[in-house]
Formats: sequence, structure tokens, C-alpha cells
Amino acid sequence: MYAEERQAAIVEQARSRGRVEVAGLAQELNVTTETVRRDLSVLERHGVLRRVHGGAIPVERLGFEPGLADRDRAMSDEKERIARAALAEVPAEGAILLDAGTTTARLAEILPAEATLTVVTNSLPIALTLSSRPNLTVLTVGGRIRGRTAAMVDAWALRVLEDTLVDVAFVGTNGLSVERGLTTPDTAEAAVKRAMLRAARHTVVLADHTKIGNDHLARFGDAGDIDVLITDRGIDPDQAGSLEACGIRVDRA
Repeated sequence: MYAEERQAAIVEQARSRGRVEVAGLAQELNVTTETVRRDLSVLERHGVLRRVHGGAIPVERLGFEPGLADRDRAMSDEKERIARAALAEVPAEGAILLDAGTTTARLAEILPAEATLTVVTNSLPIALTLSSRPNLTVLTVGGRIRGRTAAMVDAWALRVLEDTLVDVAFVGTNGLSVERGLTTPDTAEAAVKRAMLRAARHTVVLADHTKIGNDHLARFGDAGDIDVLITDRGIDPDQAGSLEACGIRVDRA
């Protein structure tokens, strides 16, 4: 088994079990514990797992919110495919909203050069990425900037979004389930995301498959508030079917 195949198997087991142990992995994969530790170190550098005593836990199962750099490394290839698939939902002109997030940031980077758009965002990195594009009008919602996500939140952001109407909102989420809907760890970000859903004629959620079926502290919308979910091919077919039964179009990038 090649290292890449072994590491993929480790990630799959961690996500299905919630935790993996070094000794158990060594026995199951028929390798040394040193090899397993090296694999876990590689996966931690990629932002997929977090090392704990004796093993590792997938980052989406942690009891705290990962920082921007960790989240950007996690599921990087999947996020790139999701962003490219989302281009099909971008209008040639009009107004769109880009939520703060690592997948929406990738979409911002590849917006078509010929598109004439007004882009509303609560993301400082996205605003900076798009600020030099002459064909775009970039509007920020303002407010307090959360250091962990570089998202603009609180009353100023909410007041602007109350008076905003866009054609399409591209929204990120930390969790999505039929039972709990859309969830995120931070209450201030949840309030802004809730306002974004209200400010859009059409809502597209960009979320890799590790977010599907997970729940977090603050709920900001129902599954039925989503028009389109763009995810990756790792999504569980049963979960996809349950979401489609809510009226969501599920695209697998």
C-alpha cells in the first residue's frame, strides 16, 4: 500500500470512528507504529487530523473552531472542485454575496474576468482579493472583524444586510443536517449568515462532505432555506438523499 493510500484509509477510519489509535492502526495496516506516527504528522500538516495522545481526531470533530490556516488546508482539493462547480451559479451580471470562508475565498479567486458584478462580502480576505478587479464593485458589510475567521460580524454588518438584496448568496457552513439545518460554532457569525440567507433570492451553500451530518452550537437556517448544495463526491448517498428530499439540489463536484 502506498503512503497516500494508507493516509486516505487513516482519514476514512478517523471520520467513521471519531478517533484512531496509533497501535490499532499499525496492526490493521500492517506497518510500524513509527510509520503511523509519520502519517499522522503529514495529515495534521494538511489540516485534516489533529494529533492527540496515542492517536488522532478529525478536525471536524474537535470541540473548538479551527483557525483560518487550518481550515484552508483541510480538504483543499475538494474545495477547489467545489469552487469551480459553483461558477455555474454565478450570474454574468447583477449582485452576489460571498460569505467568509475558505471555499468561498477560492470562488472569489476564479470569478470570470468578464463578469460585471457587484460583490457584497463580510470577508476581509475576499474583499482584498477582489479589490483590484476593475469590472467588479466590491462592497463590505463592515463591523467587527473576528480574528479566527477574518469575518465581519455584529450590529454594523447586520444593519447593512437588512437593506441588501442580491441575486445569489454563496454561503459556507460548519455543519448541515436535515434535523438541525445549518450550524456554525460562533453566535455572531451565525447571526450574519442568517441575515445573508434573508438577503438573497437564490442561496447556494458550499460545503465539503465532512460538514454534512455535523451539528454545531449556533443554528442559522433550515435545510429548506438552501436552493443548491455544492459538495464533493465523498458525501454519503443516504445523507444526500435526505437533503434532496428537502427540496435541495445536491451537486457533487
